[in-house]
Amino acid sequence: MNPFVLKPLPLLIEADINDPFEIEGILNPAAARGPDGELYLFPRIVGKGNYSRIGIMRVIFDDAGEPVGVERMGIALEPEAPYELRGEGMGGCEDPRITYVEPIDLYVMTYTAFSMQGPRIAIAASRDLLHWDRLGLAKFAPVGAITFDNVDNKDAVMFPRPVPGPTGDLELALLHRPYFSGVEHEETLRLGQERKLDLSRESIWLSFSPLQLGDDREELTRFATHIPLVTPEAPWENLKIGSGTPPVLTPEGWLIIYHGVSSEFDPDAGKERLTYSAGITILAEENPQDVVFRTQHPILTPVPTPGPRGTSADVVFPTGIDRRDDIGQPDRFDVYFGINDFRIGVARLDFPTDVGLSTTVGATSVVTTL
Repeated sequence: MNPFVLKPLPLLIEADINDPFEIEGILNPAAARGPDGELYLFPRIVGKGNYSRIGIMRVIFDDAGEPVGVERMGIALEPEAPYELRGEGMGGCEDPRITYVEPIDLYVMTYTAFSMQGPRIAIAASRDLLHWDRLGLAKFAPVGAITFDNVDNKDAVMFPRPVPGPTGDLELALLHRPYFSGVEHEETLRLGQERKLDLSRESIWLSFSPLQLGDDREELTRFATHIPLVTPEAPWENLKIGSGTPPVLTPEGWLIIYHGVSSEFDPDAGKERLTYSAGITILAEENPQDVVFRTQHPILTPVPTPGPRGTSADVVFPTGIDRRDDIGQPDRFDVYFGINDFRIGVARLDFPTDVGLSTTVGATSVVTTL
């Protein structure tokens, strides 16, 4: 029996279709507590022609500490850099995640930059969450014949503190999801230990950057070593998986709520229909290369939602997580996620304190729907 349950909360954040910046949706928000203790969301807001900006919102709570609304506060980033532009007025800053990286006292935003070359991981930094400096595209050293810099890549999230890398030294770490187009066979890679990876399906990789405590922020964009972490295995994620919320440390290890994608033939439409669901992975605290727990079944699945939608797929897409230290409940997490590429929902996870997890990919779970 899976001890993890996501309970949907009433709050839905809808796009303002009268606002040209939001006419095609508001979705997939990063979430972070500011220096003032307030919770801020950074949604992808989509204008006409899938032109995506990253907005800023402050979450409004009631007296009981429940999220009940948002205050829009403008734009954090919009396409300006060459790696964010596609020409003819098109471009994208998409699907951000934000981590406060403790040893450098910086908020680090990882987001998808969409240019003529396709989606790539871009990084920005801030001291206060309201003013952001672009650091550029993430750069990855090759692994043998496998290269990362010229492949599509998305869903990057940063760890909040240094963790042991392949050599045992403390390093900054990044989860991401590269797509190796045209690969149709399995390859076994030796990176400190033997790991089997199906390169034909998008999987979650773990990359490391040597820890730097100086003022060179560009070090945050350079990753030297890489490990294939988890690949699709369960039926609900049989097409691909990708990182979701930034890692949060719990008594059982690093908690990550990730997404998986499956397909099923829709006879009415005469084609395959995609479903994006969410599951949990927990990585060992002292060695995040080790998977402590992984759900075999999703803990959050989409249900029919009335109104506009930005995709024909059925989607829940977790991107933001808020530990509720503000109300004295550090084992409570509010998870913010995109719904059908058009609106934002929130669900609650009360982390069980009396559970002991063993290293398993086959752990069972109970599906909780919206």
